[in-house]
Amino acid sequence: MRFRRIAALLLAALFLLLNTGQAQATGYRYWSFWDRAGDRWTYATQGPSTARPADGDVQGFRFSVSEDSQDSARPRNTAGFATICAKTPAQEGRKRVALVIDFGTPTDAPSGETPPPARTACATVAPDATTAEALATVAEPLRYDTNALLCAIAGYPERGCGEQVKTEEKPTASEKKAKDTDESGGPSLGVWAAIAAIATLGAATGWQARRRRNG
Repeated sequence: MRFRRIAALLLAALFLLLNTGQAQATGYRYWSFWDRAGDRWTYATQGPSTARPADGDVQGFRFSVSEDSQDSARPRNTAGFATICAKTPAQEGRKRVALVIDFGTPTDAPSGETPPPARTACATVAPDATTAEALATVAEPLRYDTNALLCAIAGYPERGCGEQVKTEEKPTASEKKAKDTDESGGPSLGVWAAIAAIATLGAATGWQARRRRNG
């Protein structure tokens, strides 16, 4: 019985060592809001219901699962205002706002739903219109929760709003290399510990078998 307990502990330790870096993290599935600054996207400092873009601005929305604004996925379309609004003539007393709407990937989609293709649109609105008002002219139906959080654009997703999602933390290439190899190029301490655990378990198994035969 004591041998079995020792073997179980060794196997548990081995499992933990070999699965380091596969921890579960908590993310959120939601629409993030972005400003186009020059040739790159920056996370918006205001929400779409309060932001008031100027004529010629480019703003984007991306649906994804992320832990926070630092981890959030950017819209994948890099088109500028001239491209998006090329077929929308300017109107006196109105402003044009270029919008990029990226519905994300199947991986980030809620169960049973498929993200539509990404799209761009040129909204023509009043000079004091918010981004939310501009979005409503080109991508209805929009859906909001009771706290005015944007939940769906063009009806996607059909359900859910900023819900928590468990995601697997996968190490980057450099982290994986550091995990598997020490500075000298050999196996890391964790790998050596795993090897030692296997050797110990094998030796204990052999000793137990010999004891039974000699007993």
